[in-house]
Amino acid sequence: MNNYLDKTFTFPAPAKLNLFLHVVGQRADGYHDLETLFQFLDYCDTIDIIATMQNNIELLTPINGVNYEDNLIVKAALLLKDKAQGDNPNKQIPYGAKIAINKVLPMGGGLGGGSSNAATVLIALNELWQCHYSTAQLATIGLTLGADIPIFIHGFAAYAQGVGEKLTPVEPDECWYLISKPDVSISTASVFSSTDLPRNTVKFDRDDFTQFYCDIDLFNEQIYHNDCQTMVIKHYDEVANLLAWLVECAPSRMTGTGACVFSRFESEKEARVIQDKLPKGVESFVAHGLNTSPLVSAVENLDKQRIK
Repeated sequence: MNNYLDKTFTFPAPAKLNLFLHVVGQRADGYHDLETLFQFLDYCDTIDIIATMQNNIELLTPINGVNYEDNLIVKAALLLKDKAQGDNPNKQIPYGAKIAINKVLPMGGGLGGGSSNAATVLIALNELWQCHYSTAQLATIGLTLGADIPIFIHGFAAYAQGVGEKLTPVEPDECWYLISKPDVSISTASVFSSTDLPRNTVKFDRDDFTQFYCDIDLFNEQIYHNDCQTMVIKHYDEVANLLAWLVECAPSRMTGTGACVFSRFESEKEARVIQDKLPKGVESFVAHGLNTSPLVSAVENLDKQRIK
């Protein structure tokens, strides 16, 4: 008997930072080989899910400009539904869900919001539908939807290789960050298709990296950088100008393919002081870095939610 049906459960979909992002090559299939350091933030979209027996996926909060079938939340739910029903052909279990999202993460910001939403849906419905897929299986399913999805499914800060799916757990300092976004959104596809994107950063030795990275300042541009930032600031003055302003206040770098810039601080108070001085028209929030995704504890406390 499934005790999770027809009840509302709430799950976080956290932002991520790429503390650095190196493009170390391009594959024959067009995808890029990367080296990056992922860390989560305690700043999240919130997703409410009701598992049903109605055999359809209903998105209660459509996103303007995004078609139902193109929404990663819907894609993730349908993908898991199809796999679960395919793995249980004799049971013909109807898997349905009603899903609503409170969206706070900016789109086109490089914070992984869409991937995080998809990962949260996969993890949540795996529990609510009682599919019993392992974390590794869910990560494999998620990878077909996006390269960033596995990190959100595994839920630990990691040094990532490949397209971002080869993960080594690490524990960078859990600093305070000011996340700032100018009034521009940047397409990931446009960045990775640009001829101005550097694609030849020298690879780290994986074992050497995990031994020495914590002793080196991650904002040391001689060692760490964001190759996508090189391309973005060349084509987007909004990001270039904001970054130039922020680096005068604190160590700062673009995350992912942009347009968000993160600035590191020792305390929340210091971050908010600079936030109050940001140029007009810049969207921002202050968040704490986390080495464990808040989604992990939400799933662990699922039964407590049901009891309430």
